[in-house]
Amino acid sequence: QVQLVESGGGLVQAGGSLRLSCAGSGRTSSYYAMGWFRQAPGKEREFVAAISWNGGSTYLADSVKGRFTISRDTTKNTVYLQMNSLRPEDTAVYYCAARQGGAARTEEYEYTYWGQGTQVTVSS
Repeated sequence: QVQLVESGGGLVQAGGSLRLSCAGSGRTSSYYAMGWFRQAPGKEREFVAAISWNGGSTYLADSVKGRFTISRDTTKNTVYLQMNSLRPEDTAVYYCAARQGGAARTEEYEYTYWGQGTQVTVSS
């Protein structure tokens, strides 16, 4: 079993930045790909970013390319989502997820373990 805990969410003005962290514990190993997803009020959860087990491959949703960056520190079992130039439409609950197997994926069903989510609110 793997436990994931997100942190770093909050309220920020449009144009600002936040860095989300997701710390893994339990039966963790470095051979997990990680992803970030988000769910805005009244909308379905959507893919944001993913990173392979060794950080060699990353994927970003078109809506966040050029503004968000995903990275990981395998020594700390932690994955990060750096969010710059935030917009009101980025407001959502952000979830991190882990999947066994090293390849990053963009689909929810590929991920086995999920965190509880952290709220990000961007004011205009």
